[in-house]
Amino acid sequence: MPGRHYDACVSEHPAEPTTDDAGSIRSTEPGVPDLPPGVSPARVRSFVRRGRRSTLTRDRMERLAPSRALPPGPFDARATFGRVAPVVLEIGCGHGHAAIAYAAAFPEHDLVAMDVHTPGLARMLASADEAGVPNLRIEEGDAVLFLQQRVADGTFDAIHLFFPDPWRKKKHTKRRFVSPTNLDLLARVLRPGGHVLIATDQDFYARHVLDEVAGHPRFAARRVERPSWRPSAGFEAKGIAAGREITELRLDLV
Repeated sequence: MPGRHYDACVSEHPAEPTTDDAGSIRSTEPGVPDLPPGVSPARVRSFVRRGRRSTLTRDRMERLAPSRALPPGPFDARATFGRVAPVVLEIGCGHGHAAIAYAAAFPEHDLVAMDVHTPGLARMLASADEAGVPNLRIEEGDAVLFLQQRVADGTFDAIHLFFPDPWRKKKHTKRRFVSPTNLDLLARVLRPGGHVLIATDQDFYARHVLDEVAGHPRFAARRVERPSWRPSAGFEAKGIAAGREITELRLDLV
């Protein structure tokens, strides 16, 4: 799924799927098919996939993924990290700028970074190896399926969703990650007192999130300050360069 599950870089209307400096993919809506009749929003993916892997990507994944990739089966944080600690999930981590910065800033926390874009994950693995952060693991794949099938209730203390694909067109609204179905899912996997951090450079997407949360019984949304630990990179940097305001939202589990 998110990350960055993931749209629009320099051009407001790019012609092909694009990646940002964080490696995340954002949709190119002119080529995205409409939802066929009868398709459940719960199974509508909020991401687009790329093609073949490069030699460098394959090399990085083969060398570095074995020590950082989650094992198959149910997610067991204690077994994975070898300790009991707060656990954070980042959905749509791209090249991992935010994930690595968080892991370095909070060594007492453990973090799982997810994305569907293999080259971005491979680049993040190389950066994490250089940074020497032991409290970071990766998972490649669809975040919704991961949460539905492999994560128990009350697993995560926080979930990060930075610059998800806004899916600009009205006909693609059901592809946006923040939806009633996914909010139900996030509420289930968060521990009591947990929260979701969301950042976006698209005003309409911020309004969408606030509207969705306003009708959800398990979350309360509020605007917050930008976290000091998160580097300005990828879609955030491009949004700022384009003169767009960055909106930071926190959804508290109630």
